[in-house]
Amino acid sequence: MTDSIPRKNMIEAIRDALDVKMAEDENVVVFGEDVGYFGGVFRATDGLQKKYGKSRVFDTPISELGIIGAAVGMGAYGLRPVPEIQFADYILPAYDQITSEAARLRYRSSGEFSAPITIRTPAGGGIYGGQTHSQSPEALFTHVAGLKTVMPSNPYDAKGMLIASIEDDDPVIFLEPKRLYNGPFDGHHERPVTPWSDHDESLVPDGHYTVPLGKASIVREGEAVTILAYGTMVYVALAAAKETGIDAEIIDLRSLLPLDEEAITKSVQKTGRCVVVHEATRTCGFGAELIAIVQENCLHHLEAPIERVTGWDTPYPHAQEWDYFPGPARVGKALIKVMEN
Repeated sequence: MTDSIPRKNMIEAIRDALDVKMAEDENVVVFGEDVGYFGGVFRATDGLQKKYGKSRVFDTPISELGIIGAAVGMGAYGLRPVPEIQFADYILPAYDQITSEAARLRYRSSGEFSAPITIRTPAGGGIYGGQTHSQSPEALFTHVAGLKTVMPSNPYDAKGMLIASIEDDDPVIFLEPKRLYNGPFDGHHERPVTPWSDHDESLVPDGHYTVPLGKASIVREGEAVTILAYGTMVYVALAAAKETGIDAEIIDLRSLLPLDEEAITKSVQKTGRCVVVHEATRTCGFGAELIAIVQENCLHHLEAPIERVTGWDTPYPHAQEWDYFPGPARVGKALIKVMEN
């Protein structure tokens, strides 16, 4: 039966999701820097302007604050805008509009207005983008009440979660791991990878389907230790488990806010050990929240201290990217350490 399901990379899956929603709902509009005529720097919107016209897919000035400010107004008056911020590193000029306006609009207006905005932006490293094209700012948004923050790790989830985000009545920060745009990898630089399970996540059905926000995915079952990861780090965790031979259960969080605390708790209570992995800088990163949740819910089940593997607390380097980038060796050391306790 899978022979009839098309195989797509993440860029193609994202474009497919946008196409599906634009065909279904004339209120969905797509805009941002170079997303119209050029089709986006990563080609995720390629062909959409030709299909739906310049009034629904259009280019904007280089003003992130203006892009999101316009999206807030559009959402308040009935549209479902899907603005793109060209790189997550560029999102800070729009932070005030996102956190002070979009996130609060429904609460501030007692439900009279809402901001059904899905903000797409490429995040993370792995492509030698240097410090201005490689950051992972997810923790800046998971701290904000009223926002939802997601980061898929594969094409199937990317399409389903993007459709779910566009249909959501609250603003969603949709982070796209650019290292995975053209396909997964085995956790080591450029080598290719085969599907991690019996279900091939590059098989992306045509038409409408959703992957619910707030639900994690167990991508590898295990009994010895739980690894919590998301985005590109899912593949690094899989490589580390394989190379160390440790029977790790790997949870792809994919939705950071809302977060599937039930799945986390159930897994860690089963294994008694936990390793948290993320690409962003360590201090005040999302991993700190994950550790707090595990401590609160699983303290009496833990057989060892929780280990954390993250990016360094430095600006993102260029030449030393793969030393900064948490790789299988660093995750493997954490797995071995947690198993020795």
